[in-house]
Amino acid sequence: MAAALNLCWRLLGTALGFTLFGVGGLLLTLFWFPLLALCLRGERRRTLAQLTIRHSFRLFLGVLRGWGVLDYRVSGMPADLRSALVVANHPSLLDYVMLAAEMPVCDCIVKQSLWRNPFVGGVVRAADYIPNVEAERLLPLCMTRIQAGGLLLIFPEGTRTTTGKPIKLQRGAAQLAVRSQVPLQPVRIHCNTRFLTKQDKWFKIPENKPTFTIEFLPQVAPDEVVATGQSSALAARQLTRFLTRALQTGPQ
Repeated sequence: MAAALNLCWRLLGTALGFTLFGVGGLLLTLFWFPLLALCLRGERRRTLAQLTIRHSFRLFLGVLRGWGVLDYRVSGMPADLRSALVVANHPSLLDYVMLAAEMPVCDCIVKQSLWRNPFVGGVVRAADYIPNVEAERLLPLCMTRIQAGGLLLIFPEGTRTTTGKPIKLQRGAAQLAVRSQVPLQPVRIHCNTRFLTKQDKWFKIPENKPTFTIEFLPQVAPDEVVATGQSSALAARQLTRFLTRALQTGPQ
């Protein structure tokens, strides 16, 4: 009986959490971010917008924790994390939220369709996230942000992991790392049960409370992995294989 009540409560908490997330994004879009646009410009506005997102996500996750919907733990994050390409596996819908809540202000590549979303479009525009445009325009934008001392978060799978299958990374993150020669910060995310995966609807609540582990692995420079003298295409393949092994949460 207690287990059934707990499951029902976590289902209700998940529904309320999605509602809170949507309403919060809409309120920021309608009130706070337009005020920032009036008062600030350029880098200062982007930094404050991203700080707003960070603290909003921390509040959101704190509410979910308090309701008993989920828990998460972070380990290994460098105290001076900056000027790096952060690459992570993507098992759950909440991966970006958890990482953005814990890291210093960071940029992210987002789908262009989100710029027109009524709930998060204003958030995306205010934070000045990088739209997922063609590679010829995307790579210079990403390199500029990182080389200026920022963090860029990328999920190299391109979508959430298919449960039960090995992760399959696209080469975009590796190509960016090879061309820019910035440090790579791998992050491995693991959940003790299936929750908000690509295959499951939001209302498919697991029997046990989901607990996420977010593990920041040692940073690595591309030239520590890639043999010298290789073409950029071969170097990207080699680096992608390295990242695939590092981010795989199942048997290695």
